[in-house]
Amino acid sequence: MVSLPELRDMKLLELLEAARGWADVSNRAYTSRKRVDHEVVAKLTDTQKGMAAMFATYRLGRLSRNYQYIHTECGLIEASLSGLAQELAAPQRRLLTALAKAEHDKFTVHDDGSVSYPAAGEEIDGQQPQGDTATGAHGFLGRAIKAPAAMMNPNPNAAKAQEIADDIASALSEATEIDGEYAAAVRRLKAEQGLEVTENTWADVSGDAKAVHGAADDVLKDDIPTGKTPAERKVWWDGLTEEQRIEYLAVYPDTVGNLDGIPAGARDEANRSYMPQLMGRLSEQGDEASQTKLAGLRKIDEQLRQGSQPPMYLLGIGDQGNGRAIVSYGNPDTSKNVSAYVPGLSTKLDEEFAGGTLKRARDTAVGAQEIDPSSASIVWLGYDAPLSVDVATNEDAKNGAPAYQSFMGGLAATNENADPHLTAIGHSYGSLTVGTATQQPGGMPDVDDIILVGSPGVGVDHAEDLGVPKNHVFVGAAENDPVTKAPSHGSVVGGIIGGVTGFAVGGPGGAVAGAGIGADLGDPGDDDNWFGKDPASESFGATRFRTEDGPDPVRHLTLEAHSNYFNPDKDQMSADSIANIVAGNPGGITPEARR
Repeated sequence: MVSLPELRDMKLLELLEAARGWADVSNRAYTSRKRVDHEVVAKLTDTQKGMAAMFATYRLGRLSRNYQYIHTECGLIEASLSGLAQELAAPQRRLLTALAKAEHDKFTVHDDGSVSYPAAGEEIDGQQPQGDTATGAHGFLGRAIKAPAAMMNPNPNAAKAQEIADDIASALSEATEIDGEYAAAVRRLKAEQGLEVTENTWADVSGDAKAVHGAADDVLKDDIPTGKTPAERKVWWDGLTEEQRIEYLAVYPDTVGNLDGIPAGARDEANRSYMPQLMGRLSEQGDEASQTKLAGLRKIDEQLRQGSQPPMYLLGIGDQGNGRAIVSYGNPDTSKNVSAYVPGLSTKLDEEFAGGTLKRARDTAVGAQEIDPSSASIVWLGYDAPLSVDVATNEDAKNGAPAYQSFMGGLAATNENADPHLTAIGHSYGSLTVGTATQQPGGMPDVDDIILVGSPGVGVDHAEDLGVPKNHVFVGAAENDPVTKAPSHGSVVGGIIGGVTGFAVGGPGGAVAGAGIGADLGDPGDDDNWFGKDPASESFGATRFRTEDGPDPVRHLTLEAHSNYFNPDKDQMSADSIANIVAGNPGGITPEARR
């Protein structure tokens, strides 16, 4: 219980000064880590090879992780102390106001919060009503019980003293509750012995952060504009001081790192800071889904530590649903040409994503930079792609479309070029997600080109319905990719009805003939896919580029043709066309006739 003297005499400015001291340590660790990563390690790996260089890089990596740990933990301490000071300010003001009233009325306030008042009022039987001591009550019920008795007391000081005592009790009760919340959070903030920062260490940090967030949410997190547009968030971030940005990166890296409209460099720093915490938390969870996500994050973390060319930017991670990961090859804020590719069926945060799916974005970035060095390519796993038969519905695309629309708006808001060239890419079911995003209120006005590869349909029947001129919609559809020939609802229903009718009339032979006739009647132009018009069809009206046919899925029992579009080793024509479109050079594609 916080006592009256403690709350009265508490020097909140000293608490804030202490918080600033911890913030200074956090900021220094943040700066030191950046220097180690971007100056020392970068130069070492560029100029030195061999075992000695590898050992030095390992030791510097440990130093970087130590700085990261100090930055995060000291940031949490700073948030706790500043949050405590800010939240205690209100009950302290109420207490001081009550004490001032008591002094004005010449009442005596005791250290236990009770209030003594003198005799006063009209005489009764020749005597003035005696003074007494009021004890406070907080809460509606407590006040309701005590207030009537004070009001009926013939001494007019009784009601005044009771009100003051109640105000004191309420202030002390609130201060005690606040103190308890922060005390529990601060008690967690202890470092283990040793220099190694392990997944167990980061699991502990994740718990620390959760405790501090629980105590300090109203103070700091409410200022983060999560409900605003990406452009408005960019204005908010630009208006923060460097110290404020570092504080948010330390205390809320998970929120800042996944917020569209925050610059790519800051998102990358936030997510690299949050990743160890997320990995630590997942490592403590024994279920299969958590371990699958953890394996994917470990692979991504390994690639981040090794470095890449173009450089990687971690624009989003999370353990929601099947996992979240958004990775850019090249800086999407400084590059004039930026693409964001949405993967499709069976994609989730696992080792395969960290291998094959990321490679597609990297291959695109490398190819585009050969045409225009100011190019970046992103893989966006910001939704739950269907893992199996769910592909037969459009629900996952509808759920993911608003997030992709927001992400593309964020790319436009943070890009430093006057007129950036943005390309939306959808592969497989991801093409339906892209198409659905274009149909959201407001559409995607900042997108210049759309690429659809291996598409089962995009939810619209004409290229121009996607919000860009039809000559800015490009389609790759391999001859042996069965997904691009997924039958339409009409042909399936027609085939079933025709087959049943044919069997009734002509037996098995009639069933086969009837199914074929019914399917043709269900899709007269043979240009419908499961989710609308075939994007490669004449009636859809997009520009089709040539792809390798790929192996026959029936003879070879493989869907390889569905996966080769981005791979320059297996489909050079398709990969080159995608790179040319992303780099703003559509004339460099290899065209192919529509179906």
